[in-house]
Amino acid sequence: MDIEQPPTEKRYDRPEGDRRGLVLVHTGDGKGKSTAAFGLALRAHGRGKAVKIYQFMKVPSARFGEHRMFEQLGVPIEGLGDGFSWKSKDLEHSAQLARDGWARAEATIRAGEHFLVVLDEITYPLRYGWLPLEPVLACLRERPPHVNVVLTGRGAPQELIDLADTVTEMTLVKHHFNAGVPAQRGIED
Repeated sequence: MDIEQPPTEKRYDRPEGDRRGLVLVHTGDGKGKSTAAFGLALRAHGRGKAVKIYQFMKVPSARFGEHRMFEQLGVPIEGLGDGFSWKSKDLEHSAQLARDGWARAEATIRAGEHFLVVLDEITYPLRYGWLPLEPVLACLRERPPHVNVVLTGRGAPQELIDLADTVTEMTLVKHHFNAGVPAQRGIED
């Protein structure tokens, strides 16, 4: 490891523009997309801001660690799907759940009552063709100016990346699963 000197001068000038709602995308094959979005949700909630989380692939009855914690904190989190697509017994039903879930998420975004809306794992129903991309992009463009939206999932469409204000691509460098270590409670769920 190379040792470097800490900066002694400010590295940037503060932007002069107005504050406004942002569209943030967390994508890529690495771990941490949802985790980063949940961190933003905690940060906003800690500042007293209204937050709503929609999970497009989780079932409504999911009780993962994030569900338990957000429930304790009073942050609404809602599963909209029926789990992993390869476990689905009816992919058309899965697609309909995604469309119904999008209708709820879109209404929340357009209502403007939340500072932050998280659309966790929304890229999957987009990639599978369950949700048309254009209505999602239109909602993001037309949302109230103070509403921030975070979208997560692998393979974010280029049109979504182009529209977003901030895009982070999580890069897989190494993952314990590839070494035969299964998912860990409290890390993956």
